[in-house]
Amino acid sequence: MIEQPSVWPGHHAPLGARVHAEPTGETTNFAVWAPEASGVDLCLFDEGGVEERLRLTERSLGVWHGRVPGVGHGQRYGLRAHGPWDPARGARFNPNKLLLDPYARAVSGRYDPRELTYPDRDSAPYVPRSVVVDEEFDWGADRPPRVPWSDTVVYELHVKGFTRLHPEVPEELRGTYAGLAHPAVVEYLRDLGVTSVELLPVHQFVSEPKVTARGLTNYWGYNSIGFFAPHNAYSFGGEHGQQVREFKQLVRTLHAAGIEVILDVVYNHTAEGTPNGPTLAFRGLGDLAYYRQLGGTYVDVTGCGNTVDTSRQPALTMVMDSLRYWVTEMHVDGFRFDLTPALTRNANAVDLRSPFLAAVGQDPLLRDVKLIAEPWDATAEGYSVGCFPPPWCEWNDKFRDTVRDFWRGHDGSIRDLGYRLSGSSDLYSDDGRLPYSSINFVTAHDGFTLRDLVSYDRKHNEANGEGGRDGTDDNRSWNCGVEGETDDPEVNALRQRQASNILFTLLLATGVPMLVAGDERGRTQRGNNNPYCQDNETSWVHWDDDPQWRGLHALTRRLLRLRRSHPVLRQRHFFAGRPVFEGGRKDLSWIHPQGREMGQADWYEGDRRTLGLFLAGDAIRARGEHGEVVKDESFLLWLHAGGQDVTVTMPDLAAGYDEVLRTDRLEETPEPVGYEAGRPLLLGGRSVALLRAR
Repeated sequence: MIEQPSVWPGHHAPLGARVHAEPTGETTNFAVWAPEASGVDLCLFDEGGVEERLRLTERSLGVWHGRVPGVGHGQRYGLRAHGPWDPARGARFNPNKLLLDPYARAVSGRYDPRELTYPDRDSAPYVPRSVVVDEEFDWGADRPPRVPWSDTVVYELHVKGFTRLHPEVPEELRGTYAGLAHPAVVEYLRDLGVTSVELLPVHQFVSEPKVTARGLTNYWGYNSIGFFAPHNAYSFGGEHGQQVREFKQLVRTLHAAGIEVILDVVYNHTAEGTPNGPTLAFRGLGDLAYYRQLGGTYVDVTGCGNTVDTSRQPALTMVMDSLRYWVTEMHVDGFRFDLTPALTRNANAVDLRSPFLAAVGQDPLLRDVKLIAEPWDATAEGYSVGCFPPPWCEWNDKFRDTVRDFWRGHDGSIRDLGYRLSGSSDLYSDDGRLPYSSINFVTAHDGFTLRDLVSYDRKHNEANGEGGRDGTDDNRSWNCGVEGETDDPEVNALRQRQASNILFTLLLATGVPMLVAGDERGRTQRGNNNPYCQDNETSWVHWDDDPQWRGLHALTRRLLRLRRSHPVLRQRHFFAGRPVFEGGRKDLSWIHPQGREMGQADWYEGDRRTLGLFLAGDAIRARGEHGEVVKDESFLLWLHAGGQDVTVTMPDLAAGYDEVLRTDRLEETPEPVGYEAGRPLLLGGRSVALLRAR
């Protein structure tokens, strides 16, 4: 029975399901925006799946709403919308389709794509249910870590894949939010030295019908359908709302360890796909209000069948409400936005003054959290690296490509390498942004792992069932002479050194480094550079140490400790390479192998494979724990991508230098090895050397 009046007093009342405690028991208010519908049914399901339909009798400002006594936490429900069927006009109302509440805080069940075989039948047996959630939670003394960008080290991981094989996590917790919050896992992250975990999508998602037809599932999760609901398959305790509490417990636990939580969010499209795809929520409530359309057809700049139209208020409001919810109620610390230019489009063109960017920029909650753009979409005109306004940071694919090219010996890469190592000033200095606008990465979930980058020249995606058509062919990788795994000790030694060189370059460059979970352990996907549908050991992190790759973990820990301890190794607050003190003392000097500073002509020697960087610690304006200005030590970094040994000359910018780490000799040096200024240093082929200035 629907009671009168319903609780929906105006513009700012919440959509979705909200429980109210009353003297007679719990009552839940339901509200859904569907202004073009002629009626909306609330469908309540008992434990046996029996459905009870109640017509929402009130309508205010396009919102259908009603209050139902005796309904409380854990109740599963859905919606059915009545109205015209006129797809060309954006009307796709069909009461045969059971719909998810777009504002549901939790979802129960899975989507069965066999539903598409019966378009005129009741879809209820094939689709998941929304869940009324108890949102009470004791956050205790939880506080956001608020790690400065200058100190941030991002670690991209998959909630399930990171713990699915972890031997110290109880079997029943592996692959869940609770498993990720296990003390052994949290201690591993803390000990490694990362400051912020970036979780692959945790919004409720479903697998695409074409993927399911191949007997596979969407593993990555870039196919969202519930933007307020933590994905139910990652819940240990069940799907009646427990996933919300478990996610909050995860955030609280990571915060207690000083680790931020950043969500990889997919607002650019939804799991409803093309017009012939499933009708699960938005399409059945207001097709034109949510999806970008032109001439009655969907505009698809995402490659996924549809594009969410954030130039329209209903879609923009939903996205903004979702972002605020995850900050206020779930305490997350930031977001990485998948295919961000798709969200910025006006009249189907990328507009960096769009309603979406304006709404985020003025929001007092969102402008204080970490905002990371993937600055491209599936179209050529969507490529926008270096274009996003402050305070946005960006995935910098130019860093990725340049570092890969340099270490595989590509001609001409030395010029770009200078920009990438010093914060990509060519991209970010012209509009007042800082070097930390650049999220530096060499690998990500999409593409080769670090080990595969030095083991494969070509993708090997046969297991995906797409005939090799999926995944990029532009890998910029080098297999060190043998395609795939080998027992050749010389090839394996070269691969490990190349992987170490890449880690050095990534973790000591100016900007915000991003590591991918498992790269520090030599994780391999056997050459699959697009394992989005591989929910198996191809994608999961393995915790049994591979003896040949064990050294990467220790190296990563050492490099991150050096980075954290020495501001000069992360170049705080300004672009490197300019005078910062009277007398012309520079924070960074580029060193020629002959020991002199690089001249302009030197950068245009196409076959140059060796570059030095002198990092002046006394030119760094760092702050001590009491706010005083402190000086750092100075360092000299040599990078040599040539295949043969090379002799370089120590510059006269210091009296002498002592070895700290070398990739051609990674074992601990028994005695400190020192070099006087002006003296030679022999670098092994394809190696990095870090030295401390005296």
